Amino acid sequence: MCGMPQQPPVRSSPTRPQRPDASMSLITNVMDHSLDDGYAEAAARKESRGEGGLPKTLRAKLGLAAGLVLTALVVTVGAAQARVAAPVVAKERQELIDRVDRETADADSLEKDVDELRDDVDARQRAALKQSGGAEGGLVGILSGATGVHGPGVKLVVNDAKEASTGGDGTNPRETSGFSDTGRLRDRDMQRVVNGLWASGAEAVSINGQRLTALSAIRAAGDAILVDNRPLVPPYTVLAVGDGERLSTRFRNSADGLYLHALEENFGIRATISAEGDVRLPSAPSVIVRTAQPNAEKTEKGTS
Repeated sequence: MCGMPQQPPVRSSPTRPQRPDASMSLITNVMDHSLDDGYAEAAARKESRGEGGLPKTLRAKLGLAAGLVLTALVVTVGAAQARVAAPVVAKERQELIDRVDRETADADSLEKDVDELRDDVDARQRAALKQSGGAEGGLVGILSGATGVHGPGVKLVVNDAKEASTGGDGTNPRETSGFSDTGRLRDRDMQRVVNGLWASGAEAVSINGQRLTALSAIRAAGDAILVDNRPLVPPYTVLAVGDGERLSTRFRNSADGLYLHALEENFGIRATISAEGDVRLPSAPSVIVRTAQPNAEKTEKGTS
């Protein structure tokens, strides 16, 4: 029977649904094969020989149990000892704190006694100076620092640099003294400032309320400046009694005033000076003369 040639049937494969994580095949592979093949084979061989997992023999099980018991015993004993020792440690700490408080209170009391005795000695020294000084007793008290003074003068405020700088180019005004540049005012800087004021005509000088005398010492302890072994805290306020305008001008033009200006320009040291109508300086804490003796007055009698 003749007819139209038959066409082969069209075979269409059904579309398989795509996995939602198909785009993350690398991550999926890592998750499905988290254990390296070599490690997996080694674990399989070990398990086939009976070496993996928990102990199999009674002896091994007893050894594991004994180890666990020993570990638990050590942890328990340690915790018990810590609990027993805690009150003892706390008690010792409190006793130490109480002892420090008592010693601090005793030191404060002794310091107060020292200040009272120092004030009493100062009062007796001034009284003796006034009694034996005669007409010049007041002048001697001023020059020695035993008497508080006031009058026209200058106020010089010196402070450290806002930010410390480093380095130098060889023009460092501190170079001859061996100072490194830290932006801090040094004891030798303060010595030059005070000596410059004396040389410029100051009659009395104080720093941060501490009166300077011929026996005063300006030294350093680390970065701190000490005046007669008492630490100063910046800013440093220097008061000097004298002819205010003239004293200020002469100090600025002196070698020490130019030195201070160089510290301002090169290292950021801050300084201001102003003439004052009246400045007040306290007496020195103590004026002790150990060696000097006054000359005995000698009168010559003529012969007739």
